[in-house]
Amino acid sequence: MKEEKIFSSIFLIAQKLGVTAYVVGGYVRDEIIKPGCSKKDIDFVITGSGLEFGRAFAEMVGGSVPSSSPTSNLTETKVGTLVEFSDFDTARFVFAENEGIQEIEFAGARSEAYDRASRKPKVSTATLSEDLARRDFTVNAMARQITQNGPHEEIIDLFHGKDDIKNKLLRTPLDPDETFSEDPLRMLRAARFAAQLGFSIEHKTYEALARNHHRLAIISPERIHEELMKLLATTTPSIGLYILHETKLFHEFLPELSALEGVEDVYGHQHKDNLSHTFKVVDNIALQCSKPLLRYTGLLHDIAKPQTKKFVSGRGWTFDMHEHLGKKMVRVIGRRLRFSKEETEYVAKLVRWHLYPIAITDDGVTDAPVRRLIVNAGNDLTDLLILCRADITTGNPGKKNQRLKNYDVLEQRILEVIEKDKLRAFQSPVRGEEIMELCGLKPGPTVGKMKEVLEEAILDGIIPNEYEAVKAYFLTIKDEFLAGAGEWEKI
Repeated sequence: MKEEKIFSSIFLIAQKLGVTAYVVGGYVRDEIIKPGCSKKDIDFVITGSGLEFGRAFAEMVGGSVPSSSPTSNLTETKVGTLVEFSDFDTARFVFAENEGIQEIEFAGARSEAYDRASRKPKVSTATLSEDLARRDFTVNAMARQITQNGPHEEIIDLFHGKDDIKNKLLRTPLDPDETFSEDPLRMLRAARFAAQLGFSIEHKTYEALARNHHRLAIISPERIHEELMKLLATTTPSIGLYILHETKLFHEFLPELSALEGVEDVYGHQHKDNLSHTFKVVDNIALQCSKPLLRYTGLLHDIAKPQTKKFVSGRGWTFDMHEHLGKKMVRVIGRRLRFSKEETEYVAKLVRWHLYPIAITDDGVTDAPVRRLIVNAGNDLTDLLILCRADITTGNPGKKNQRLKNYDVLEQRILEVIEKDKLRAFQSPVRGEEIMELCGLKPGPTVGKMKEVLEEAILDGIIPNEYEAVKAYFLTIKDEFLAGAGEWEKI
C-alpha cells in the first residue's frame, strides 16, 4: 500500500478515536538520512490503545473485520492480516500485496522493562516522551505527528537524534546499562545498525555492550536468530560481526565462532586467522548475493577448523576433514538458533562440499568429478560456487586471479557436462521399481545397492546416462548382487 493512503487513513482513525498518532523510529530516521527513500515498514505510536487502533485500521482498509477468536490473535482481511500482541498493546498489519509498504505496526505509548531473569518484560502505559526514552538509540527515538497532510514537518527530537545522525553516531537515549538491561536484544541491534547505517558506536555505549553481554542469555533464540539474519542482510556484515565478537556477544549464542580467532606458530609455520578470514568470506558473498542464508553459510563454513587443526611435519598446518565435522556442527547450531530443518540442511550441504570444487580444479577438471559435484550440490550448485569464490581471500593477486580463472573453467565444464549427460535431474534411468521387477525382489538393501552401483557407474563415466546403456550394464552385474540377497528380500 502507498504511504499517502496509509497516512490519510491513520489521520481519519485518530480523529474518530480521539487520539494522536505519531510515526516513529526508522521511518523518521531514514527520511533525514535519505529523503524519499523506499521503505517496507512503518511504526506508529498511539496516545491510546495500539490494539484498538490496529483493529480500526484493518476495518477501514480491509473491509468488514469479524471479531477475533479468543484463542487466535490473527484477523484476515482481503487486504492483509492483522496480528495482535495483547501483552504489549501492539497490533501489526501485514499487507497481502508485495508493492509499497508491506507492514505497519501500531503500539500504544508504553514503557517496558525486563526482570533480571525473565524473557518477558513488564509493560505499562506511558507518555510519548517516556515511550521515546525507552527506545534503543537516539536516532530511532524521534517522532512526527500524523496530520491531515501526512507526517508533520516538525520532528520531536528529545535526545538529539538529528545531531547523532549528522555525526554518524549510535548512542542510547538513557544510560546504556539501563537501556540494554531493559531489552538485551538492543545490543545485537547496535551491531546491526552500525553495519546497516555505517555509524560508529559512542564509546560509553560500546563499553556497555561488553559489560552487559551476559544479559543476552534471557533473550529467546528466535529473536536472536531474527536479528542475526538482519545483520547478515546488510551491505557490509563484517562491521557488525566484529562488534559481536569484540564485545563477547557471540559467546552467548555462537561461541564456536570466537574459537576461530588466533594464529599459532610452530617452527616459523603460521596459519591464517580463521576468524578474520570468515568475516571476509561473508563480505565477499554479500558482494555477489543478497541471500542472508548463504551469508550465514559463509559464517559457518570453517566452523570446525579449531577442532581439526593439527601441525604435520612436511605439510604444515592442516584442518583435515573440517568440512565433515562442520556439517555436524551446523546441525547443532541450527537447532540452537531455531533454524528450520530445510535451512539447516541447506547450510550443512554447502559446508560439507565447499572444498570439493577447488580440489577438482587443482587436479584438473575431468568429467567424473564434475558429475559428482553437479549431483551432490543439486539445485544449490550456484550458491556453492558463490561460496567457493568468496572463500578466496588471499592477498596474493596472482594466486587469487589464478583461482578465479580456475573457477571460470570449472563453471564452463559444468555447463558442458550438464548438456552432455543430462544431469540436471539426475538419477539412474533404471529405477528401483524396474530393478525389483527384473530380479524378483522386494524393497530392501539389495535393490538400493544395485541402484547405487548404477549411479556410480554413470558418474564415473563407465556408462552414459541413457536408459538402454544403463539397463545393459545392469544385466551384467545383477547376478552378483542376487547371490548375496537375503531370502526375505525375494518374492
